[in-house]
Amino acid sequence: MEIILKQDIPNLGGKDDIIQVKDGFARNYLIPKGYAIAATASARKILAENIRQRAHKEEKIMEEARGVAQKMEGISLTIGAKTSSKGKVFGSVNNIQIAEALKEKGFDIDRKSILIKDEPIREVGKYVATVKLHREVSVDIEFEVVSE
Repeated sequence: MEIILKQDIPNLGGKDDIIQVKDGFARNYLIPKGYAIAATASARKILAENIRQRAHKEEKIMEEARGVAQKMEGISLTIGAKTSSKGKVFGSVNNIQIAEALKEKGFDIDRKSILIKDEPIREVGKYVATVKLHREVSVDIEFEVVSE
């Protein structure tokens, strides 16, 4: 069954994508939850018109994301954490602390758009996190966890 997604769904597709899924998945989960609609001829026409109108706005948002990405490229963060004498962090370092460190540098980034590759971080050292600014624009940021 072909459906049109109404929002981004991880491992399935992005908003306004027309995708092919199994009938039961569409009828029993995606459509009743409001995540998708059936891809009928009239729904496709409405989608095409919405995409055409939104294209200009989307390009402007993408340019802003690219500008922020260029500013963030050379950045490196230092995150202080309470540690034991052997360098083990009490608890772990997560994307909330990275978002706070970015806010101190002047970037207001939502914590949900920060992905840490080596999660959970429980030792002192250097790591890399990916900040997803837009569907097609992301930046890798290096950060170092140090003992307070």
